[in-house]
Amino acid sequence: MILYTPLAETDIFPHEAGENVNRECINYNGKQVFVEKNKDGSYQLLQLLSTDPQDFLDDNYSPGTIIN
Repeated sequence: MILYTPLAETDIFPHEAGENVNRECINYNGKQVFVEKNKDGSYQLLQLLSTDPQDFLDDNYSPGTIIN
């Protein structure tokens, strides 16, 4: 099925209520990032929130990066 919409997939198909408990938006090195807190207290980067295309070329902000 193809949906032609400006909305995000999560706006159309919401996740379960308890699924996003460990997720939050933080400021990391001056950039807004969406992270998930691991059991050891570190964070795993899920998404970079930026309007600058050059930010996405920086390996420090790639999804899956562990932030202490």
